[in-house]
Amino acid sequence: MTEIRVYGSYTAVPAEAWDAVVGEGSPFLEHTFLAGLETFGCAVERTGWVARPVTVWEDGELVALAPAWVKLHSMGEFVYDHAWADAAHRAGYDYYPKLVVTAPFSPVTSEKLVVRAGLDVPRYRAALVQGLHAAAREDCHGIHVLFDSEAEAGALEGMGGFPRTQFQFWWHNEGYRTFDDFLERFKSKTRNKIRRERREANALRIEAGTRPSEAVLRALHAFYRSTCSQFGPWGRVYMSEDFFVHLGRVWGDRLHAVVAYDGDVPVAGAFNVIKGDRLYGRHWGCTEEHRFLHFEVCYYQAIEYCIEHGLKVFEPGHGGGHKYKRGFRPTTTFSSHWLLAPELHRGLAHYTAAERDHVAERVAELDALCPLRDP
Repeated sequence: MTEIRVYGSYTAVPAEAWDAVVGEGSPFLEHTFLAGLETFGCAVERTGWVARPVTVWEDGELVALAPAWVKLHSMGEFVYDHAWADAAHRAGYDYYPKLVVTAPFSPVTSEKLVVRAGLDVPRYRAALVQGLHAAAREDCHGIHVLFDSEAEAGALEGMGGFPRTQFQFWWHNEGYRTFDDFLERFKSKTRNKIRRERREANALRIEAGTRPSEAVLRALHAFYRSTCSQFGPWGRVYMSEDFFVHLGRVWGDRLHAVVAYDGDVPVAGAFNVIKGDRLYGRHWGCTEEHRFLHFEVCYYQAIEYCIEHGLKVFEPGHGGGHKYKRGFRPTTTFSSHWLLAPELHRGLAHYTAAERDHVAERVAELDALCPLRDP
């Protein structure tokens, strides 16, 4: 018997059953991450995130899930719909609360309506969509699936949603043996520029590795807070220091931390998450400004790690045209949307169709201008 269950907390869903469905999927969909955001006060009602996971059970066994949250605002999502909310308000429609399906604060592409490996994906995906509409029915004015895969976005379009596109810059390992091997793909001017950047940054002591200590994690959280403070009201500190320490305890071997020291004092750092053949860049910050340090801590150390360990893709996060100049390629990202008000749904679907054409043109233009020479 198939049963759809909607919960009020991720802690109410058995962790082992949840992670068995996630399998090799995104680390940010794992129970440790999602339940931890609740437990440590990061994604809770006080911060505008109300847990509402949707699950599908078959004969008492969890077979599919959607990491859903009721949102009271659009912060911490990275699919920017503030203009949509303003348009809805001007037209006399409510936009919030809304139901979002995502890993909070994590603009990472993955299946978001997750079906356990080996099962009938269309069947259980349809059940999850049914569950999402049920979860949204009483108090939400729309459903938004953020950073889903292209295939999933296409399937959800066939179920009445409409897709929206953005793009990020990802680094791809094309069989490089060393960092210098990667640099050979650039023209000599750019190659020498990157080497100069690395030399200047390495005037500080740079330490990188997995299993960061609690002291390092607390320093990384201070850097994260510093970065958030630069963005005014948009830079809210959602993730707590205790949550960083929690990740270190449960994900130690999957956290790749990079810290720069001025003498014995940590002055900048970033941490990345490893799973499968991917490295995911997360949070960066500094307490002292040093030329080119951002590139070394956030990009070059991570690229070096990917090459040394045979990882295929480095996703450094959202935004940043400076990534493109350093060998990261533009990559289209997707989201899928349903609006409760039919007129609003139709209007935004029409708008995003034109927006998708513009994004596709821009991605093609940037890809053609890629600074990497053919091998």
